[in-house]
Amino acid sequence: MWDPTAYLRYGDERSRPFHDLLARVDADHPRRVVDLGCGPGTLTAVLAARWPDSRVVGLDSSPEMIARATALDVPVSFQVADVRDWRPDPDTDVVLSNAVLQWVPGHRDLLVRWATALPAGAWLAVQVPGNFDAPSHRALREVAGHPPWRAALTPLLRETPVADPVDYTASLVAAGCTVDAWETTYVHLLAAGPDPDHPVLTWLEGTALRPVRAALDPAGWSAFRAALAVRLSEAYPVRHGQVYFPFRRIFLVARTGSAQENS
Repeated sequence: MWDPTAYLRYGDERSRPFHDLLARVDADHPRRVVDLGCGPGTLTAVLAARWPDSRVVGLDSSPEMIARATALDVPVSFQVADVRDWRPDPDTDVVLSNAVLQWVPGHRDLLVRWATALPAGAWLAVQVPGNFDAPSHRALREVAGHPPWRAALTPLLRETPVADPVDYTASLVAAGCTVDAWETTYVHLLAAGPDPDHPVLTWLEGTALRPVRAALDPAGWSAFRAALAVRLSEAYPVRHGQVYFPFRRIFLVARTGSAQENS
């Protein structure tokens, strides 16, 4: 179960990649704009504001997220749906997927399917976290590998659920797209205030720790959380009241049908 409140604790930091991704989508008057994995809808509202004459749709597999999104007063159609089942309508001109596909095994094939089904000239924009070799995730996997939690958690934590940017680019170019791909490492400065929890632990609770918490009983979760907090405190020391948290992200913006047009 997703917790929109936990996810939005670092809303400014989590939203910046969305804006950087959107800035590279040069669509003027798209007919339909789809946000795949829209979460609580706050960023989908940005799409509606940018393209006020377009039909904007936000899809997410979490009923809790969609309930939060539908409470917004924005001209967006929010729906519960699984991105694996989604098919673009013929008038879909822009598709965004921000920090979602890392949860979907085999999503490179999904990207190719979307690219080939979209109309020529459509935009497919994707951002996925690329920090799975960061100290935060190494600590998460190492603690999960300890005997009390190994059986329940090891199957849930994949070491590299995203591909290299070159591999994504090659797949989409083979599907007839032109592709703009890049990486950015953001250095987030997370305040270490009166809250006793380490800020990186709080960050992870909004995303990577969600399946861990769901798999453990309350006592197991409390013990796991305490063990992970020790590792995170060592990896990310507090300096002058804040933690420096580097976070790598991978971006892809593809234009469908453009490769054939330019050949």
